[in-house]
Amino acid sequence: MAFLIKNGRISLKSFVGGACIVFVPWISHLGSSLQYLYTDFWLYLLLLYIILYNGGLVLFSFITTGGIQSEFYKVAVRGCFLGLTFGIGYLISCSHTTLNHFGWYLMGLSFFHFSEYLTTAATNPSSLTLDSYLLDHSREYKMAAVASWLEFFVEWYIAPGLKQYFYLSVCGVLLVLFGESLRKASMITASTNFNHYVQYVKRPGHQLVTKGVYSWCRHPSYVGWFYWSIGTQLILCNPFCLIAYTIVSWRFFRERIYEEEIYLLNFFGEDYLDYQKSVGTGLPFIVGYTGYSAL
Repeated sequence: MAFLIKNGRISLKSFVGGACIVFVPWISHLGSSLQYLYTDFWLYLLLLYIILYNGGLVLFSFITTGGIQSEFYKVAVRGCFLGLTFGIGYLISCSHTTLNHFGWYLMGLSFFHFSEYLTTAATNPSSLTLDSYLLDHSREYKMAAVASWLEFFVEWYIAPGLKQYFYLSVCGVLLVLFGESLRKASMITASTNFNHYVQYVKRPGHQLVTKGVYSWCRHPSYVGWFYWSIGTQLILCNPFCLIAYTIVSWRFFRERIYEEEIYLLNFFGEDYLDYQKSVGTGLPFIVGYTGYSAL
């Protein structure tokens, strides 16, 4: 972990510690009495793990860094929350219930946000902030997530069989893995040239990246996120949110790319213009900014 700065290591350790909740069921293998204990009180044991782990983070932050207002705790508690969500998602996915696919979804969602922070810590530490988790991305993003949960559980309650299209969910998992991999590859390739926010002023050392995944499309991070979001709804077998996510995400990235390319053309001039002509945006029916008069 030498390649990670301090906050990156804190996030990684906290995530792993939270994800270790997957080992709580192992208590049932330690003896017949403990097997019954887990069978009857599994929910309380999981809650106990969550309380003890978070309590340990609070105690450690007070001893070493001055309490829950410290940078350590703010980074660690987010990593812990995402790790716990990932671990719980894994336990749900292994359960003998009709909620298995929701577990897959929780794993994909939590890992996406954790890996955003970790990848930024590894490749562009100067831009690393708590916002790099993207947990507070926007109000609309939160509303979209809640809407997908509501649709899933309403449809699951009314007709659980509608959520058991295994091969459709598998296609969603593959799309999520593709989107996640492409986005992280774009962050690693761009390195210090990548930023979570549109840059209005060219920073010193900012270079135009056209190699690797950027030779396939101009905006691989947006392409990855776009297909990742669609994949999450395929996993959940959410027909309404699948359509809504596709339309809303497409519109969002169309506007985002249009705005961003205005500044990229001003930053890099003819070089970016040539890049535009040879490489597409990567998203269907989105051409980006074509008002070359800005040059």
